[in-house]
This record gives sequence, C-alpha cells and structure tokens, in this order.
Amino acid sequence: MGKPGQDVASRCFCPQQAPEGGSSRPGKTNTAVTMTTTHQPQDRYKAVWLIFFMLGLGTLLPWNFFMTATRYFTNRLDESQNVSLVTAELSKDIQPSAAPTVPSPERNLLSAVFNNVMTLCAMLPLLFFTCLNSFLHQRIPQSVRILGSLVAILLVFLITAVLVKVQLAALPFFVITMVKIVLINSFGAILQGSLFGLAGLLPTSYTAPIMSGQGLAGIFASVAMICAIASGSELSESAFGYFIIACGVIVLAIVCYLALPRLEFYRYYQQFKLEGPGEQETKLDLISKGEETGANKEESRVPAPSSQPTNKGHSIRAILRNILVPALSVCFIFTVTIGVFPAVTAEVRSSIAGTSAWGDYFIPVSCFLTFNVFDWLGRSLTAVFTWPGKDSHWLPSLVLARMLFVPLLLLCNVQPRRHLAVVFEHDAWFIVFMAAFAFSNGYLASLCMCFGPKKVKPAEAETAGAIMAFFLSLGLALGAVFSFLCRSVV
Repeated sequence: MGKPGQDVASRCFCPQQAPEGGSSRPGKTNTAVTMTTTHQPQDRYKAVWLIFFMLGLGTLLPWNFFMTATRYFTNRLDESQNVSLVTAELSKDIQPSAAPTVPSPERNLLSAVFNNVMTLCAMLPLLFFTCLNSFLHQRIPQSVRILGSLVAILLVFLITAVLVKVQLAALPFFVITMVKIVLINSFGAILQGSLFGLAGLLPTSYTAPIMSGQGLAGIFASVAMICAIASGSELSESAFGYFIIACGVIVLAIVCYLALPRLEFYRYYQQFKLEGPGEQETKLDLISKGEETGANKEESRVPAPSSQPTNKGHSIRAILRNILVPALSVCFIFTVTIGVFPAVTAEVRSSIAGTSAWGDYFIPVSCFLTFNVFDWLGRSLTAVFTWPGKDSHWLPSLVLARMLFVPLLLLCNVQPRRHLAVVFEHDAWFIVFMAAFAFSNGYLASLCMCFGPKKVKPAEAETAGAIMAFFLSLGLALGAVFSFLCRSVV
C-alpha cells in the first residue's frame, strides 16, 4: 500500500505498484487489476464530492438548528407555566426583547431538566439505531434508508415549525418536543450510518466532505444564533426561521441524493458493491495477461459474492477486528468532546465583559462559534493532509492525549462551581483551549472515519463504514453520561 497520506487512487489505479506495496490483504490485488482494466471516470467538477458535502451538511444542520433554539424551548416552557397567554402575546410583539430579558419569576421543573432530558433523548436513539443500521443495512435498500430518513426528518421539522405558532400547555409541549428529538436522532442515525457506508465505497477523500459538511452545519447554526441576538428578534420568530431554513436544506439534500446515481464516477464505484470484487471478470483479465499466479487464484476465491451470505456473523467480526483501532479511537474522541461540550463549556462566564454587550455574545462566539469553526477546519484539513497514517501508533496516542482538555476546561471560569478553583480566569485562556479542543476533535475524528473503511476489502467497506458510525454514536452516548460527572466535579 502507498504512503499513509496517499489517496486511494494511488493504490487502485497503479497496478505496477499494487503487488509489492498494496496487496497484503486477500482480494486486494484482484480489485486493483480489475479497476485498471476498465474505464476510470473522473469526478467532473467535483460533483460527487460536493453532493457528499451537501449530504453531510443536511445530516447535522437540522439538529444544530434544533439545539440553537434551546432557549426558545426553555423560555416557552417557563412562560407556559407562569402565564397562559404569553405565547400569543409574543406573536403580537408585546415582548420584543431576547430570551435573557423575558420576565419569568423562576424556572419550572420541565425547563430546568430540559437540556439533560434532551441529551438523553438524542443520544440513546442515536446509539440504538446506529447499531441497528450496522447489522441490518444489507437487508434494507440504501435508497430507502437515506431517502426515507431525509423525508422523515423533513416532516418532523415541518411539524416543529407549525407548532411555533400553536399554543400548548407546558407538559404537552415538553412531551411532544422530546418525541420529536427521539425521531430526529433515530432517523439521523440511520442517515449518518448509511452515508458513511456509502462513502466507504469511494476513495478515502470522499469521507472528508461528509465530515466537513457536518462541521459547517455547526458554523451555520452558530452564526444564525449570533444574528438573532444582534437583531433583537423574538425567540419564537428566530426559532421559526431556524426550522424553515432547516427544511430547505433537507429538501436540497434530497435533490442532491437523487442526482447522485446519474453521475458516472459514482456508478463506477457503486458497481463493486453490487458485483463484489469482480472475481470472474478479474480472473479473465489476469489469465489474458498471463498474470494469474497460484496465490492470486486463492485470493480470488476469498471475496467471491457467493461466499458472503454464508457467514455474515464471522464477516462482521472479522471486519470489526480490522477496524478496531480507528473505531475505538473515534468513540473515545467523542466521549471526551461531548463530556465537556456543551455541558461544561456553555457555563463558562466572561471575566472581562462587565456590563458590556460582550457578556451576551461571549458564549455564542467563544464557545459555539469557536468550536464549530475550528472543528470544521480540522475536518476539512483531512481532504489535503492525512497524518498520522492509519497504521501509525501516533493516531491512538493523539486521541488519548485529548483527555488533557478535560481538566483545562474544568479549571476555566465555569459558573456556578462548588469544588474546583478557577485557574484560567481570563477569557483568552478559554478561547485558546476551545480552539485547540475543537480542531483536534474535527481532525482526528475525520481521520478515523476515513481510515476505517480502507482497512478492509472494498466489498466490506460499506459494512465497515456503518460500524464506524455506530462507534461514533457510542462515543456520543458515553459522552452524554460523562458530562454529568464532569459538571458535578466543578
């Protein structure tokens, strides 16, 4: 195999190099030779890359807009509890100010537990359905999983937008909101797992646009939050705009996915999923060139399509063994990330704002925007630079080193606090830590998601991608649990 940072094209499109450096796994030589004997189309105008970027954006943008509107949900719960007609009054511009100035005597129980319950309702279905998708993706057509999930999420957000204009009591509103969160993350898990599995069929660089698109979704939502604060618009009106924009992005993602099968570049790689590694065609090509050896004959039998259905369990276990290091790495990355962001980082207070407007913008800018910008930069960098390689010991070492960010962020000016002293009080410390924390999250997570499917045979790449998505979701779920511990020790 080529150097760790090389594009998969250097392994698949160079048959002279493949026997020496790229054929350590059974079936790899045959695949390389087969691909060189057929026409190899180019990704014209980067159309496939852009479509995967758009699908990645559509995967997380709805959820990011949902989280951005958290203040809308909590304030509506408070107001529904204290004043029965306050929602109607907000629609008449009685209270045009932003959330912090809405006069509410005290937070009710539903509002106080909203963030914690929202996290659990988001991460548990995400984990369960990602796991389910890992085992059942071969039984349900890819188009059904991706299009069905996109349409379902679109319907949920249309209902959410409509409910902004409908009066509901606190308890029904809370229950309906949590049901919507469960649905969004259930279908989102199927969509995300299917997309990473789909990208696993293409060259390594085509996983990067999904990760990059997901990172840009957070930036988009953060900028929208800041614009809403600057405009002084009502929370209800801002939330309605969030949900409508999310619906528009989902519709665009559906259109992009429908256009994907029309592109020759995509169809070229998709045929390897449908035909397996092309045992018969490869054999004929090798025989005609006088290149089939005894070892190649044995290797050509390993990935035969007829042998795959006979031992599904063993196949999944074998794939898991091959991708265990990147899978556990991406799980640990997101466990650490979600453990402190946003449960701890959103509670940091500015030490220099005083009575200035910076106090209102501190968390949106220093926490959310900084994290999302540097996370996106880290994800995007893997499209042009991949170090360390997929077999390097540096990758798990760097992943474990991210644990240092936990005490650094806990020792910032998190309020309220009862146990730890504030060591890094100035705002600059927090911004620097957040930038490094986010960049390492995006870069290392994207590396792991890119490398995972490339450690197995092409016919197993989609399954490997789905398993990687499961471990990513497992990390999110573990991080949600870890966040309670992190917040309690401050």
